[in-house]
Amino acid sequence: MDMQTTFLDRLFDAGLLIDTGVDGLYGRSGQFEDVIAAFERLVDRFGGDDGAEAIRFPPGMNRAFFEKSGYMKSFPQLAGTVHSFCGCELDHVSLLKCMDEGGDWTGEQKATDIVLTPAACYPLYPTVAKRGNLPQAGGLYDLQSYCFRHEPSQDPARQQLFRMREYVRMGTQADVTEFRQLWMDRGVKMMEEVALPVEIDVANDPFFGRAGKMLANNQRDQNLKFELLIPITSTANPTACMSFNYHQDAFGTKWDLNLADGSVAHTACVGFGLERIALALFHHHGLDVKDWPEKVRKALWG
Repeated sequence: MDMQTTFLDRLFDAGLLIDTGVDGLYGRSGQFEDVIAAFERLVDRFGGDDGAEAIRFPPGMNRAFFEKSGYMKSFPQLAGTVHSFCGCELDHVSLLKCMDEGGDWTGEQKATDIVLTPAACYPLYPTVAKRGNLPQAGGLYDLQSYCFRHEPSQDPARQQLFRMREYVRMGTQADVTEFRQLWMDRGVKMMEEVALPVEIDVANDPFFGRAGKMLANNQRDQNLKFELLIPITSTANPTACMSFNYHQDAFGTKWDLNLADGSVAHTACVGFGLERIALALFHHHGLDVKDWPEKVRKALWG
């Protein structure tokens, strides 16, 4: 915790992150944003010629799609919903009185049809399914979105609202596993270009509860998830900055995603934690980009 809070304080002092009074919710400086934009250009350089369809969803998604996704079965502790005041004038008076008295005024709000997007790819599957069968070659999609996960922490690399860049591949088992391996190789090369130390290891998602432990073990046993790890606030427990996920036919079955011949599609995705990668760059190369190694500056800015 000391290393986390020390690094966070240094980021605040340098003006790279801006304290909002809520753990894991930060403003970002222009320099911080410039690093993220530069890294995304590096992503484009590695993946831009693949012909992915670029789609940008907002940080909120259809609540009905969210419910169907099954996210609440696996990660209820991370989910965020959007609530709004839906009452009449009398209810408004009651709400204001409650606020004046320091009470819990949120009881006057009701859930809307929007939930906060938990991962950039979640709105994609129902969107593509509505189009009908995939093309003969399957599908490849380029996504970027703010995402929300309720896990407040003073670790600056574990934010509650953060951006995720993703590529998602839909196709046969061979198509998507080849795609995942391609990006695992690319991920290592990208981090070499920006001089960051990495390791790739098998991983699991933070499934909830006792049943979740079985799901996590199954995920690891089948090598369905790998992460690219970079030390940021801990050498012993490096931070996952990229993830490489093979979903088998789980999303294909859930959303009726079918190949051109009508068989169920398999899916895989690669995700970049943009804030985490920026933090890794600041941690390893210093808090002023002008002092970064020339190799790193050239890779990011040309």
